[in-house]
Amino acid sequence: MHQKGFTLLEILVVVMILGLLISLAAPRILGRTDEARVTKAMADMKAVETALGMYKLDSGTYPTTEQGLSALVEPPAEGPAARSYREEGYLERVPLDPWNQEFLYGSDGRSYVLRSLGSDGEEGGDGVDADLDTRNF
Repeated sequence: MHQKGFTLLEILVVVMILGLLISLAAPRILGRTDEARVTKAMADMKAVETALGMYKLDSGTYPTTEQGLSALVEPPAEGPAARSYREEGYLERVPLDPWNQEFLYGSDGRSYVLRSLGSDGEEGGDGVDADLDTRNF
């Protein structure tokens, strides 16, 4: 009786081909994680901007710095009261940036600044360490 199957040589050839393909593709894929995080941070900041715009439409002002972005999740307990607050809020939760840091938010009620400090979590920087500011995109 003759058994069907692959020889050791055939299996080694397939493993070598797979290894070669992975070694060519991996650097391209792995090198893009930092770019993906920057893109996600920008998208999250745009979503927060949209929620801030809806809050202002309902309330007449943006949440103050003291009220913070949590005013988009539940009615603010301090500062100026929202005139007409959505029962379900404006965001499900206050998002963190892709580096697990809080977005920096400051507002006097008439305008606001929304920022992320990038991957290093510190002011300034270049590349993926650069600060992201909604006023710049």
